[in-house]
Amino acid sequence: MLQHLPFRTKQYIYSITLIVFLSLVCYLLEDYIHYYVVALVFLVTVSILAIVYDIIPVLVSAILSGFVLNFFFINPVLHYKIHTYENVLLFFIYLLIALVSVVIINKIRKQEKLLREREEKEKTIKLYDTLLNSLSHELRTPISTIIGSIDTLKENKETLSAEYSNELLGGIEIAALRLNQQVENLLNMSRLETGSLTLKKDWCDINELIFMVIQKLSNKSHNKEIVFHPNENLPYFKLDAGIIEQVLYVLIHNAIVYTPDFSRIEIEAFLQNDKLAVKVRDNGVGIPEEFQESIFEKFYRLPNSKAGGSGLGLSIAKGFIDAHLGKIFLNSPSNGGAEFCFTIPAETSYINSLKNE
Repeated sequence: MLQHLPFRTKQYIYSITLIVFLSLVCYLLEDYIHYYVVALVFLVTVSILAIVYDIIPVLVSAILSGFVLNFFFINPVLHYKIHTYENVLLFFIYLLIALVSVVIINKIRKQEKLLREREEKEKTIKLYDTLLNSLSHELRTPISTIIGSIDTLKENKETLSAEYSNELLGGIEIAALRLNQQVENLLNMSRLETGSLTLKKDWCDINELIFMVIQKLSNKSHNKEIVFHPNENLPYFKLDAGIIEQVLYVLIHNAIVYTPDFSRIEIEAFLQNDKLAVKVRDNGVGIPEEFQESIFEKFYRLPNSKAGGSGLGLSIAKGFIDAHLGKIFLNSPSNGGAEFCFTIPAETSYINSLKNE
């Protein structure tokens, strides 16, 4: 019933109910506690309420607690008259402290809110600056390549050799694919941040998916050794294959790009506690421990890392795994190498069962 009420109304109800409840408890213990203690209990309660609720409901609670203190605990009990100056002074000091505490705490909360908003604004501006700086390089480079190559083809189409023309067209293709990847990253990040990502789950052979990604990256692997031995005992998993393919692409592509020549990249998929688990490990230089906590942040790039890349890949991969209610983490031992692992809770079914569905 209360869940349909406005939040402010709930604050009034909860605050007043708490004061009434404490009043009843203290009244039952009246023979064992002094009314000074009751005043302290009320004061602490009002201060706590001021931390979590708006000022008006808390002021109402403070005033109510003052009158309860007077009527039920200060002699003469069950009467609003106060006979001694000491008790009158106590009553008004209590009210003053309670009201001042509420006002001060409320101001502190407002200041904290302003500081948080300012920090969020500064963080947003910093992210935008990072994004613009990244885009200025990441988008300008392929665009310049495309424009330059097209101009060369147009101006020298009669004198260019077929081999050189094909080389220019190949450069245009690579630049266009790079440009498309950057746009795709930005769209994916936007979908994650706005919560508009919708999973399209279906039965998936993870071995086949990994082979597909390795094949896509075959022209980029050059002199890197990519090792994957399919686990034939794995069931089919119900997940968004397109999204998991992008996660695998990011992890394997990063291992290719950021490891030295003749490195070995191993991929392993297995079932772990009813979850799909995939590991991508390499024997490169690894990632220093002080940078490991930041590796999944947006636009984060390791110091002195290779030029290129917007720092969005791992952040997007993490968002995709989070959308599947899974986890992704990094292991990078001090002796070198990096191992990215993700686990996803997913429905499983073996091929024989799928044929009957």
